[in-house]
Amino acid sequence: MVPQDLTSLLRSTTVDFDFYEALYKHFHSQPELSCQESQTAAKAASLLRSLNAGYEVQTSIGGHGLAGVLRNGAGKTVLLRADMDALPVKEDTGLEYSSKVKMRDNDDTVKPVMHACGHDFHVTALLAAAERLAKMKESWSGTLILLFQPNEERAGGAQAMVADGLYDKIPIPDIVLGQHVMPQKRGYIGCRIGNIMSEADSFKITLYGRGGHGSMPHRTVDPVVMAASVVMKLQTVVSREVDPDQFAVVTIGSLQAGQTENIISDRAEVRVNVRTQNHEVRNKVLAAIRRIVKGECEASGATKAPLIENTTKFPLSVNDEAVTKDVHRSFEAFFGNQFDPNTPCSTASEDYSILGSSQGKPCCFWFFGGTDEKAWDDAEKKGRLAEDVPVNHSPFFAPVIQPTLSTGVDALCLAALTFLKKP
Repeated sequence: MVPQDLTSLLRSTTVDFDFYEALYKHFHSQPELSCQESQTAAKAASLLRSLNAGYEVQTSIGGHGLAGVLRNGAGKTVLLRADMDALPVKEDTGLEYSSKVKMRDNDDTVKPVMHACGHDFHVTALLAAAERLAKMKESWSGTLILLFQPNEERAGGAQAMVADGLYDKIPIPDIVLGQHVMPQKRGYIGCRIGNIMSEADSFKITLYGRGGHGSMPHRTVDPVVMAASVVMKLQTVVSREVDPDQFAVVTIGSLQAGQTENIISDRAEVRVNVRTQNHEVRNKVLAAIRRIVKGECEASGATKAPLIENTTKFPLSVNDEAVTKDVHRSFEAFFGNQFDPNTPCSTASEDYSILGSSQGKPCCFWFFGGTDEKAWDDAEKKGRLAEDVPVNHSPFFAPVIQPTLSTGVDALCLAALTFLKKP
């Protein structure tokens, strides 16, 4: 199908968006943490089956992952992916359907839970696309896979599904496609050839001191001071060791030590997150972090060497050139000037590409905006986009439902139909 044919086909086939808007509110109000997405997965599986469109539904893959397969004759096999998990964030949007959920996390702590990254939009859009594409079966040919992935936020879900025999249960796709709602103006669609999302590495660093009474610091080795030195020195890695023409971020997301003010702890934990878009830069940054941590511990008289543990790793997400060019043509024809084919590579990270790279298959990923147009324009006029437009993982992150949802559905359908051509 040429892009113009796709546009006509898509505009002639729709779904009941009132139903899917209500479904989105349900998912938003009932978020589930990574590796605990049981009710979200059950709802998605039930809805796929209820379409009576011929989807073969496989559940409990790599945890709560599931996939629906719609076989519709000869042609390519296309996989559309959505992630399902939410975050340990207390929602502060004030929405009538805001989350009040609390869950016990894997560290055995009860935490508030929020869909602060938009995965509720991803799941809802993929379910709506499932219905819409099924209604168009007479107009396309091939095999469609809808994959609902758990545990994206902790970088484990895609690999867990593959390791659990995903491709023994469903066909190996020729192309893997995915999307993410972002703090851009509603209706916006952005994509690019090449790097689309950053590589990420996270660590837990344990620093060892000698504990004691707060009134006798000379009898101790204070890990809080040691940790403070480490944190401050790590701020120089990007500013003084990385070429200004290259991208890198080093973030200290957590520093924990001690329980009360009159006891000097015997250890401190520092959690570090690194983002890069170049393997050479990544290696340099990680080596600098290890050097600095070890050096600061030695300078502080640490009682033993620091323990540096890898906690999560996201791969560099790269959009295949040939596949992405085809997607671009379809998006340009349908979205017009709302489509940006040169969106900047995101500083955020994703694990979806493992679904393709593990099989040597090409991927394409894109972004769609969810910020109210007036709120965006007002913030841009005041030069306050960073301050006034909530980003993913913020307790205020609340994309407007429409046209955000319909944009996400349109994009999924367009991208799939680009490759599901009649022979």
